[in-house]
Amino acid sequence: MLTPSPLMRLVSGFWSFKTFAAAVELDLFTRLSGGKSITVGKAAAELGLAERPADLLFAACASLGLLERDGDGYRNSALAEEFLVAGKPYYFGGQVRYCDRRTYLAWHRVGDALRTDRPLTWDPDTQESMFETEDPQLLALFWEAMYSTSIFTARALGEAYDFGAHSRLLDVGGGSGAYPIELCRRYPALRATVFDLPHVVPIAAEKAAAAQLTDRIDTVAGNFLHDEGLPSGYDVMLFSMILHDWDEPTNRDLLAKSYAALPSGGAVVISELLLNADRTGPASAALMGMNMLVETVGGRNYSETEYTDWLTDAGFVDPHVVHFDAPGANGVVVARKP
Repeated sequence: MLTPSPLMRLVSGFWSFKTFAAAVELDLFTRLSGGKSITVGKAAAELGLAERPADLLFAACASLGLLERDGDGYRNSALAEEFLVAGKPYYFGGQVRYCDRRTYLAWHRVGDALRTDRPLTWDPDTQESMFETEDPQLLALFWEAMYSTSIFTARALGEAYDFGAHSRLLDVGGGSGAYPIELCRRYPALRATVFDLPHVVPIAAEKAAAAQLTDRIDTVAGNFLHDEGLPSGYDVMLFSMILHDWDEPTNRDLLAKSYAALPSGGAVVISELLLNADRTGPASAALMGMNMLVETVGGRNYSETEYTDWLTDAGFVDPHVVHFDAPGANGVVVARKP
């Protein structure tokens, strides 16, 4: 029998997120790291909560697969222990905190974005892009979020596509350097460069130093939108969660710049949440497209067919899609310069 239960799950979706975000804000999962088990009463005392809200929070987190019962108490689930304990390699808390503080309230006005076709998290009349802010805490939170999403996505990419066929990688708009770090760890012969804005590349340099990869990862400052071309001397160029920020003409221009800078036989790799050909899903890609409405002027999530067409029009050959499962991408579109 058809029921409105699926609609109720949509209606209450924000309950799950805000419960999750509150637990991260309380550092709940970090407190329970290493197999620690805690009762509701003890947790209430440690967290500074009354017993009732602590009980409701723990039950809700267990229902979401974030906690498990352990006798009279609770402990982290395997998912929480792996990705929600601060300091672990693939800590995902940065993305949770960023969405909670930056985009959640903006999404309350998504109807305004639909009616005006203008972003809600920044003002395009006074700022050049969503990446421009005078708030250093917000900027730090943004890069923490991007790193926490990208580092595991880079791991999945490295398993799905063989970067061992390449020697020098240019990560265009590489941000905090998560992709080069993870790919260089997996492929010992690979060297990589993060190409990004002057105020961003020091973040990537710091991350590379922390990963002890400064001998293989360097940075180049520039602006891929305004510079006449992209740096040359690389046999593979990566656009990871970049092209969804911009409109079609901008993306076509970026792929043309990539083609011009690559040598014969060089490859371009586009890592994104890809829509299917008829633009009906998957939901992760389609809803990220809605987030681009909230966060960007012209961005949207594109289908693998659109990327394939743009690459072919730019002169690339043998475009193909490699699918995988990760928080920041569900696949890559790869093509090479003849």
